[in-house]
Parts: sequence; structure tokens; C-alpha cells
Amino acid sequence: MAGLIRRSDIDEVRARVNIADVVGDYVTLKGAGVGSLKGLCPFHDERSPSFHVRPQVGRYHCFGCGEDGDIFTFLQRMDHVSFSEAVELMAQRIGFELHYEDGGTASKDHGNRARLIAANTAAAEYFTAQLGTPEAEPARRFLGERGFDAAAAARFGVGFAPKSFDALGKHLKGLGFTELELVTSGLVSKNDRGSTYDRFRGRLVWPIRDVTGQTLGFGARRLLDDDQGPKYLNTPETPIYHKSQVLYGLDLAKRDISRGKQVVVVEGYTDVMACHLAGVTTAVATCGTAFGVDHIKVVRRVLGDFDTVDSTALGEVVFTFDPDEAGQKAASRAFAEEQRFAAQTYVAVAPEGLDPCDLRLKRGDDAVRLLIAGKKPMFEFMVRRTLARFDLDTVEGRVAGLRAAAPIVAGIRDRALSIGYVRTLAGWLGMDPDEVGRAVTAAQRRSQSEQKVSDGPERGPGTQQPAEAVTDAGPSISQLPNDPATRLERDALMALLQAPLEVGRDLASRVSQAAFANPSLSVVRDGIAAALGEGPAGDSFTEQAWLERVLEEVPAPFRRLVTELAIAPLPEQSGRDLRVYCRGIATSVIDRDLLRQKAELLGRLQRTDSTAEPERYGQIQRALVQVEQERRSLRQD
Repeated sequence: MAGLIRRSDIDEVRARVNIADVVGDYVTLKGAGVGSLKGLCPFHDERSPSFHVRPQVGRYHCFGCGEDGDIFTFLQRMDHVSFSEAVELMAQRIGFELHYEDGGTASKDHGNRARLIAANTAAAEYFTAQLGTPEAEPARRFLGERGFDAAAAARFGVGFAPKSFDALGKHLKGLGFTELELVTSGLVSKNDRGSTYDRFRGRLVWPIRDVTGQTLGFGARRLLDDDQGPKYLNTPETPIYHKSQVLYGLDLAKRDISRGKQVVVVEGYTDVMACHLAGVTTAVATCGTAFGVDHIKVVRRVLGDFDTVDSTALGEVVFTFDPDEAGQKAASRAFAEEQRFAAQTYVAVAPEGLDPCDLRLKRGDDAVRLLIAGKKPMFEFMVRRTLARFDLDTVEGRVAGLRAAAPIVAGIRDRALSIGYVRTLAGWLGMDPDEVGRAVTAAQRRSQSEQKVSDGPERGPGTQQPAEAVTDAGPSISQLPNDPATRLERDALMALLQAPLEVGRDLASRVSQAAFANPSLSVVRDGIAAALGEGPAGDSFTEQAWLERVLEEVPAPFRRLVTELAIAPLPEQSGRDLRVYCRGIATSVIDRDLLRQKAELLGRLQRTDSTAEPERYGQIQRALVQVEQERRSLRQD
């Protein structure tokens, strides 16, 4: 039976393990003073590193989210293992024999993370052994046709799942794994009659590992003509495999990513193999899903991607996209999240639309290296793609192209680059650089007017950031996009919930009637509007009952978001006039809404014939005058 590990053994393992070595498997750590290291916190998303590790005392602490503990706590949080399992993992790492109270043995609980990883590891060994069998000839031919020999297959752990109903299941059960463990790990599936069968059959198989090299699942490619399944089949979501949080090849690429400050994001398993074999050893790929926010968090921690005053120290994130429609959509998604990186982002598109695997096969390793070396800045790629939608041979097309491209150039963080892109854009459009510069400046001002009160001071030791929330209980503040419009809406609601008296009932009411772009924040805004209508006026506006009223008004799934907005620190420095901040951010939301109304009215005015509809034309003009008066009055308050 399982026993308690002796306290003296626990202390010995803790003393022998270098916490920096273990944490370094998940987070790129850099020097932070004598005896201290720091990196991006793995427990919450942040722009500047606030996660500190002090090896001498064997502890870590995040000054952003407050997470704190020793090596065992870290493993419990990162790998979702029990305390005993964490101790056993570290003892195994250093080759230390543990002793248990009352003659007990190590924990052998079924279905836990260690058992699921063990099952996947055993399956990976089985698949690689099967690649050498006669039945696997189609798999070997597939690899050979793409330029991968046996050594390449072994390097990446590529294997073959035999075309059998239950060969893998029988093999793993023979090793002591239970049916429940195999179903839970996603290695076998159950049919309607309750019988189990191998999930992967007659397919080429790649092991998908976490950043430490542990096998969490598999990706499998169809080979046989009679296989009616999808071209690629992945492990389903399991307690250890979450496709939005894993990147194929990261275990092999992480050290070079950290050292070279570069990561290359490709689209498939064979592309990762081709890049690594060609010398681009920083390549990774998603596993059956689009590159998203969770992937960015993983990459940033490994890349050591945080804001720095030295632009030359910034890392590089290089995306490769196919030129087809799917590739263009992938590019748009990547660009939408570009601001989440402190690193410079680039795009590399191969000639003739070849992916890295086909490029290596047709033109050799040098072509793959040149593809990445010839990368183009993400902003240049997006501007060119935007301009391609317009007929630049016409005045109308050039003007429309300028309007569409100006906000992209305005979003460039590096001022010098922004100025250079103004000149470049002017050349592409055949327009006067001053005219283009004015359009970009106007776009910058619109963006800055929304974010100037929402960008708080840089957070570091001694300040608090909201930790990432659990994702199964409705929307969370950590899930909100990081664009300026959403930040403005978020911070305005935080002010209304935390300091309603500073905002004032009149401004609060006007904010609650303004249009919001973010759907989740719109629900919170509606709850505030309802609470304002229900609650009494006066000082009770500031009492705890105010938050309770808002919580009562919003749907249950949104109550956590309301609570987080009411507790998260306002992005304002201490010592400043809180009333000025709160009223300023509320005013910005209202002014933005009035500007939206003005734009809509101007559009309606242009579409209205003053001769044919004089009364309607006059109504719109009067509405425009009223909106302008409200804007002037708002700015004078």
C-alpha cells in the first residue's frame, strides 16, 4: 500500500534539487541581481518579468500575482500532480531512493498525471518500434518521399500505428495499464456498445510533448486509401493534453529559442522536421488548432519576451503562412494578437507557395534557411495585404487604401519604424508623404485618446496584477483582449465599480448607456445600468451594496468578471487624484461614443438628399449640432 514519505527524505530532496534548473524547463530565467533570477510568470500573463527565483533558498515568488512556494509547490501548480508525486518526480530526477513510513511504497494511484504520461510514453515506444515492421511500409514511404530517413524519424520519435482494432490497447494492458487509464489518456476510444478500440490505426504518428519532453498525446496522419477519417487526427482533450497550450517541437527547440531569441511558427509536423533538419532549430507548430493566446503565453515564457528599453534586445517571432485562403486567415489571426508580443514579429512566405517541407525537398536545406533569413516584418506584410484589396490606379482606391493602412502603421510601437513606414506607404500609394503622415498621425491620436488613461504604470515587485482565472466559470478579466478599445472599456467599468462616488452618478449613467465593443464587458455595462436604475441616490452609491446590486443584475456566468473588475487594481499611480483619473476615463468612453454617433450621423447626412427629404436632412443636421455641443460640454467639465 502507499505510504507517507519520510519528512527527512522530503527535506533532503528539496535541498539537493536546484529549483532554477527545474523552473528553467518552463520559464527562461535571467539574472536579477545577486543570487536572484527572474522571468515571465508561468501563472499569469504579464509584459514585464515579475516572477523571481532564488536558488539559494529554494523558493520562487511572483510579485505580480503573488504565487509563492518551493520546488514541490511549483510542480504541483504546473503539472497538476499531488505533493507526493512531486517529491517522487524530483527524487527520480536526482536518483535518490525515498523511504516511506510504516514500510509503505510509492503512490500508484490510477488515472493521475504520472500514470497518463507513462501510458503515452509506452505508446510512443510501441509506435516507434512498429515503424520498422513490414506493415509500416506506407509510413516509411511517406517519410522517404518527403526527405526524411530513419535517423530523422528517430530524432522526432515518429512511429506507426498498426491497422488493428486493439493492438495498442492489448499491448498497454499487458504492461499494467487499466482500460480507464487508456480511455482517459485518449489512446483508446469507446463505441456505443462500450467496447474499446485503438484511436490511431494505420497512421503515421508523431508524439506531442510538453516543454520538458514528456509525451502528452499524439498527432496522426492518414496513409491508407480506405481510411475514412480526417487527414490529421489528434489526441482529444485529456487531463494532460490541451491542444491550445502545446506546441509540437517545443521540447527540441526551447533551448535554441531562449539562446537565439527567435521562434519560428510553422503549420505542420513535417514543416517542423524540415526546418530542424535544415538548421532552423527554433521551429514549432500548433497541433490541430490555430495559433492563439495560450500558445503566445507559452512562447513568451520560453523566449523571455518582455518589454525592454533596448530594442536590439527584443526577440523575433517568425510566422510562415501558405499563400492560400487558409494561410491568409491564419496571418490575420496572428496579426490580431501581434501586440501581445514585446518581440518583433515577422512573416516568411516561400516562393511558389511552398511550405518548408516541400521547399526543403525541392530546393534543399539552404532554401529553408534563406526563407527564414528573408523574413518580412509583420507590419509590412499586413500593409501590402491590405493595399492589395484596392485598385491603386484610381484616386478612390488610393484614398481607401490609405484609410485602411494608416491604422496599421499607427500601431507600430517603434517610433523610428513608424516614420519609415510612412514614407514607404507613401511610395506604395504614390501619394505625398506629408498627406500619409497626417493620416497616420490622426489614427495614432484616435488610438492614444482611448488608451492614455487605460495604460497604467509598469508593474513589478510590490505591485499586484490579477492572476489568470479559471476558465470554466464564465468570462474572466484575464481572457479579455489587450487592444486599446477593450482596455478603455475594462478600466472604465473598474472605476465605476470601485470608485462610483469619484465618477459621479451622472457620468456613470452616461457611461452605462454608451456602446461597448467587447460583448462580455457590454453585459457588465448593462448590469451597472440596471443597478443605477434600481438603487438609491446619494452616499449609498459608494457602499458595498452597490457591488451586490450589480452582481444581482448580471447573469450568473458574468458574476466572476464583475467581481474581478471590482477587485483588480486600478491602473493609476498612488498619490494622484483618483477623482481626476476616474472622471477622465469615464469621459473618454462617453467621448468615444459621441464620436461614433457623429460618424453615423455624417454617413446618414451624406446619403440623404436635402432637396428630396428636407425635413429628414434638417433633423440629422440638428442631431449633429447636439452631438457636437455635448462633446464640447463634456470636455469643459
